[in-house]
Amino acid sequence: MDTVVDPSDTYQPRGLTFEAFAPGRCFVTAARTVTEADVVNFAGLSGDFNPLHTDATCAAATPFGERIAHGMLVAAIATGLANQLGVFEGTTLALLEQQIQYRGPVRLGDTVRLALTVADQRALSKPDRGLVVLDTAVRNQRGEVVIDGQWRLMIRRNGCG
Repeated sequence: MDTVVDPSDTYQPRGLTFEAFAPGRCFVTAARTVTEADVVNFAGLSGDFNPLHTDATCAAATPFGERIAHGMLVAAIATGLANQLGVFEGTTLALLEQQIQYRGPVRLGDTVRLALTVADQRALSKPDRGLVVLDTAVRNQRGEVVIDGQWRLMIRRNGCG
C-alpha cells in the first residue's frame, strides 16, 4: 500500500529565530559521559595520537596522572549537545566564530554539559538575519568549568523563511 503524504504535513524545525535570543537568556543541555571509545575514535578521526590521550603509561607520568580527553573532542561534544537542544535547528544560517578556552582536564568517565547564555544580539544589514553572541561554559559532574568561551552565530529572523 502506498502512503500518500499531504504536502501540508511537513517537518517543522524546532529552531528559535533571532528574536527569541534575548540577552541573559540561558540554555542548558543534557549531560554526556566522555568514554574511552570517544577518545579512541577522535584520535583516529583527527590523527591526534598524543600520548596524553592515548598512552596510559605515559599519561600516568603527567600532572594529570592519567589519560585525558582531547580538548577539541570536548568542544565537539559541546557543539553536539547544543544541537540536541533543538534551538538552532533550521534557523542557524552560520556559525561564524568559536572562542575556546580550556580551563581544566576532562578525564575518561567525566560527564559534561553545556550552558549557553545570550550575551548580545543585533540585527544585521540584511533583514532576514541577525547576530547572536553566546557565552559558553562546559562543566563536569562536579560543576567545574572545563571549557568556556563565546560563540557567534548568524540566526534567521522572524517572518523570513
